[in-house]
Amino acid sequence: MKFKLIYPKWNKLPGQTTFNLPPHGPVVFAAALPADVQVSFTDENVEAINFDEACDFVGISMMLSTQVRRGWAIADEFRRRGKKVIFGGISTMLHAEETTEYADAVFLGEAEGRMEEVINDFKNNTLKKIYNFMGKHPAIETVGPARRDLYNRDLYNHKGVQMVDLFHASRGCRFSCYPCAVSYLGGRVFRPRPVEKVVEDLATIENNRLFVVDNSLAQDKEWETQLFKEMIPFKKKWISHTIEDDPKILDLAAQAGAWYVYQAVYDTSDYIKERIKRYHDYGIGVEGTILLGLDNQNEDDIKRLIDFLLEIDLDLAEFTVMTPFPHTKAYDDLLRENRIFNHDWNHYNAGQVVFHPKQMSANKLQELYDYAWTTFYADESQESKMMRLFTKVVMREMEDGTYRPRNRELVNKSFGKEIIRKP
Repeated sequence: MKFKLIYPKWNKLPGQTTFNLPPHGPVVFAAALPADVQVSFTDENVEAINFDEACDFVGISMMLSTQVRRGWAIADEFRRRGKKVIFGGISTMLHAEETTEYADAVFLGEAEGRMEEVINDFKNNTLKKIYNFMGKHPAIETVGPARRDLYNRDLYNHKGVQMVDLFHASRGCRFSCYPCAVSYLGGRVFRPRPVEKVVEDLATIENNRLFVVDNSLAQDKEWETQLFKEMIPFKKKWISHTIEDDPKILDLAAQAGAWYVYQAVYDTSDYIKERIKRYHDYGIGVEGTILLGLDNQNEDDIKRLIDFLLEIDLDLAEFTVMTPFPHTKAYDDLLRENRIFNHDWNHYNAGQVVFHPKQMSANKLQELYDYAWTTFYADESQESKMMRLFTKVVMREMEDGTYRPRNRELVNKSFGKEIIRKP
């Protein structure tokens, strides 16, 4: 049978450098399909959907709340043409009740070991409306290499530069951060993949640049140490969320190819300043992630935080406004307090204020969000700062022999001689 897998388009935030990464969820899901299922994949962010493509069954994988309305519209079009449609993915789980109105089936939870049942039900015309495996996690050992062969890799570049491939080494998170839905989606138990399985997955990835999408690598020191040791021979260059604040682990991460990390900057403490410095001491760049609009923040707090960012030598900064996604404590609290005034999921993009903040107006928070981006990048644009990080990683690739000469013309054309000059 032929299965058509689709990743819906969403509107990017205005004024920011935009590029498209090959999505991770759909190809992880595709790896869980039975071997006799032929899969074709369309990422609508980089190519148009062919609604007339021959297929038996359609799957729509949604990660972001800003994708759900488009996903529903895509389903309507396929169902109008007589196709059965199943939804899955993170935002399907967050918006399950609404999504059932547009679906023949909705899959909730992790797919490994479960898709044979779904496909058999489809073949027997007994498809269930909901397949609910939330909280019933498959054995982490069953998570195999993703189906990255489904990508049209030529579509994922920015000005001629190949983008990173996405990759995960664990699921679940033992932390429960206030605005985050991870504990609902993946559970409060950290579930690291066996390192030998991680190695098996890494061996299938041709791209030398990765984004390790785990919620945080800083959850199990022994596993993290072993992981980085095993990654060293691959000579990959990678981005991740937080790494353990431990000199031995930071040293191993650097040896394993850590390029830069996303690090939450939540206050102006010396700890944060030293945390950033320690990453830099090991040659690891830092993109600060800054959340604006929490109840303990007033206007002066936010401006003080932005000033602090300019003092601590961040390589990049990403600002978001607190967004009450469904199935988070933030959503429950704000809904109970009648502070959510916008329920259009297209606006739940972490750049548009959809609730009444506690210590300022919604308009003021929106102004401060714009002020944060403008102020931090006043002296050097976001794209220029990204270029600086990219230059460093190319130099490292040249030094360890992993830089691919076939990309040189594209890189030089896009970025000029600076890219091959020693920093």
